[in-house]
Amino acid sequence: MQTVIDTLGALVADRPGVLLAAVLAFVAVVWQVSWRWSRIVVTIAHEGGHALVAVLAGRGLTGIRLHPDTSGLTVSTGARRGPGLVFTFLGGYPAPSLLGLGGAALVAADRASLMLWIALGLLVATLIHIRNLYGAVAVLATGALVTAVAGWGTPRLQDGFAAALCWFLLFGGLRAVRELQRGRRRGLHASSDADMLAGLTHVPGGMWAGLFWLVAGGAVITAVWVLLF
Repeated sequence: MQTVIDTLGALVADRPGVLLAAVLAFVAVVWQVSWRWSRIVVTIAHEGGHALVAVLAGRGLTGIRLHPDTSGLTVSTGARRGPGLVFTFLGGYPAPSLLGLGGAALVAADRASLMLWIALGLLVATLIHIRNLYGAVAVLATGALVTAVAGWGTPRLQDGFAAALCWFLLFGGLRAVRELQRGRRRGLHASSDADMLAGLTHVPGGMWAGLFWLVAGGAVITAVWVLLF
């Protein structure tokens, strides 16, 4: 027990900013009021994951729509079956977690500013394909905040903001998968990514949801190691 206490004390002393960012992000994700307003950032990453994989798979990207209830839709053209469509549906739920983990690696390497500019570039690429007003406003608002910090924030502010954004994507990725699983149990998400994948591959939707859990949980554990140890 004393060893654990000493380890925690050392972490607080060595990484106070990263730990504070983690706490703030965790609160933003678990508190329903803040989650209702901030979840759209996770949706942007989710739909961006669909869009990126669709393009990489050789499918045509028609557009992205984001809705006030924080749901989203990415439309692509191409074959109605096959690996390209499977990977496109597979790209959504892991995207926030993987983006958070990649950002965490940059923050740990003292490249927070670079991480923020990369995030801004991804937001610009997403904005180009947005096809509704609410979606455009949501992406622009997120981009404006990232731009303000990346362009005019002090190095300390950039480090803290970048770390908080990474933690938020990581924790938010976990909560999004939890909401998917709960919705499927209640029969509310009959057209979820997991169920669409089940229809395309004949692998049960629960197994796809389990895969999403593994990716999201593994990303959080890896980020903890990268940022704190």
